[in-house]
Amino acid sequence: MAHHITVFCGSSAGHSPVHADAARKVGAWLAERQIGLVYGGGRVGLMGVLADACLRAGGRVVGVIPRALADKEVAHTGLTELHVVGSMHERKALMADLCDAFLALPGGYGTWDELFEALTWTQLGIQSKACGLLNVDGYYDALIAMVDRAVDAGFIRRPHRDLLLTGTDVEALLQQLHGARPQGLA
Repeated sequence: MAHHITVFCGSSAGHSPVHADAARKVGAWLAERQIGLVYGGGRVGLMGVLADACLRAGGRVVGVIPRALADKEVAHTGLTELHVVGSMHERKALMADLCDAFLALPGGYGTWDELFEALTWTQLGIQSKACGLLNVDGYYDALIAMVDRAVDAGFIRRPHRDLLLTGTDVEALLQQLHGARPQGLA
């Protein structure tokens, strides 16, 4: 069972309140089950909403932020732990080391980069950690369709496609991630 889940999400809250609502649900769900949250360490956007919800519910929150972002005063200072690292590469590596599974909420380039790097590491057998994508209000419909198109076109093998768990229900997807044990399939 997962003891820590790394959650990737936007440093923006987006335009629709459903995204922040989902982040709050994820944070509370983790705290209620005593699963630690590892995330990007920011106090803004969905990152801040997620961390604050987990902390309010009594959860453990570990942030990992590059020095350049911490220096711009976006680091969340009320966390259980805050690791300030030298680069984005160090951030991703430490976030991976600290968790048992990954989840992506809505976000932009950074969120997608982090999710797909973690997913690739699982695909290649570098790690055996589940990767999930919470499709809030259809936000990731096109991305999921692109992944399925890559399978149809022969660029992703079906077993590798199945490494990306997707869902629209916060609790169902988190329970799926919590119990998943993917094997490297490279």
